[in-house]
Formats: sequence, structure tokens, C-alpha cells
Amino acid sequence: MTIVDIHPHIISDNESLYPPAPLFGKRSDWSKERPTTVETLIESMDAAGVAKAAVVHSSTTYGFDNSYVVDGCAKYAERLVAVGSVDVLQPDAPQCIREWVGQGLAGLRLFTGGSTKEFDPSELDDPRSFPAWELCGELGLPMCIQTGPIGLPQVTALAKRFPKVAIILDHLGRPEVADGVPYAKAQSLFDLAPLENIYLKLTPRIFGDVKKEKASAETFFPRVVEAFGAKRLAWGSNYPTSPGALSEILATAQAGLASLSDEDREWIFGKTALQLYPALA
Repeated sequence: MTIVDIHPHIISDNESLYPPAPLFGKRSDWSKERPTTVETLIESMDAAGVAKAAVVHSSTTYGFDNSYVVDGCAKYAERLVAVGSVDVLQPDAPQCIREWVGQGLAGLRLFTGGSTKEFDPSELDDPRSFPAWELCGELGLPMCIQTGPIGLPQVTALAKRFPKVAIILDHLGRPEVADGVPYAKAQSLFDLAPLENIYLKLTPRIFGDVKKEKASAETFFPRVVEAFGAKRLAWGSNYPTSPGALSEILATAQAGLASLSDEDREWIFGKTALQLYPALA
């Protein structure tokens, strides 16, 4: 099985060359406490048996300056591609996207909140962002969205408006799963299943949540596969945001998905990623 990670981060150890300028003005604690250069990521991938990765730009470190993720991935172009962020509300957003793609960007991400800010999904369906979305469809760029259940109505509207754009929900959109079978509190997530351009990113957050109260990996993940299909699910480590070695994070994910078929796990741990980011193939 070729294992591909679609959600690690990298942080430069040279702040003169790559100065921090975090989105919303507050830098994430993890990026200061667990900085991980691209060289460290490659070493961690080698130790864990991860073949390739789509590296996600750290908005909470660098704002909209994708320089480090682009430069870092270019050093290991046979194994890494860069996923960056652009202010899609600005009139020059399409031009910025084209310029970053020219430097190697293979996908985009919208950070509407998380470790440093409450979720604000208002920018998701702001008409000012539509030219950027149209360009993503034209260029075949997938769009990752970091939001919670509060933003799923906007995600639904975007998926319908831009069916050519593969939308990847970070952390599965952070569903509430502690109620257990039939996971009624996660219904807003399952309502997305008919929208075939929506993909789900399985990260340490969900592998932790399915161990709480009435939830279990053995009941939740087969339900997700039944609704979406494994071909629309992909694993992301969230390393080093999530603590622990990359090998440990991968092992936890593999254990959590042990109840699935070999074919389903092949898609989740590699094949889906290679479809979303063809440059990795």
C-alpha cells in the first residue's frame, strides 16, 4: 500500500527568510512549540513509511504568504506538493492563484477558524470569492475548507455552485459523534454525501472523537464509507499540529480503520489522495 498524507504542515527555522505573519494576527501555539521544517517532515515520513504528502500551508503562521510551503515542497518535488492559501475576497485573487500555481501550488485551502479563532463561515459563500472558485474549477485545483458544522450550509451551496471543484473538508467538518449509532448529531455531515465533489479528510481529531462516550471506530467509519464511499475519503496526519510522532499518528489511524476492507483502506491511505493531487502520482 502506498501511503499518502494530505494534511501535514511545515514551519521554517529561518524567520528572517520566512517571517511569521499569522492570519487574524494570532500565531498558533503548535507552530511555536513544535516547528517542523520540510527536512524534518521528510525524515518523519521515512520513519513512518509515508511515501508522499500534500503539505498544507500554515495560515496561523504565515497568513497568505505561501513562500515556505512552495519552496519546501519544490525541494522534494518527487514526494511533496503544496496546498496554499489566498485571500479569495480580494479582486486580485485569481491573479494571485495563477502566480502561486506557477510556483508549484497544487491546491488551495480556506481557513475560516480553528486553533486561533472561532469559525466564521461568512466568507465561504461571499460572491466576491466566486471568481477564485471558478478559476479552481478551470485549473483543476482542489479546495480544502477548514470549518465546523456551522459552515456546512455554505459548503453545500458552494459544492452545488461549483461542481467542477473538489472540496475537501478538513477534519470531516468536525462532526459531533459522541451520541453514537445512528450518529444523529452528525446528520449535517451525512447530508453532504449526495454531493459527489465533496471529499472528507480523516485526521487525528476524528480518531480521538470516536473513542468518546457512545461512539466507536467500528460503528462510525463504516457508516461514513457507506454514505460517501472510500474513494471520497483520504487520511491526513495534521502533523505536527497534532502531538506525537508521525508514525504514531499513522498507527492510530490504521487501528481506527481496521474494521474496513483492504480495498477501502487502500483508497483512504493513498489512492484518493493521488486522484485529488495528480502531481503526486
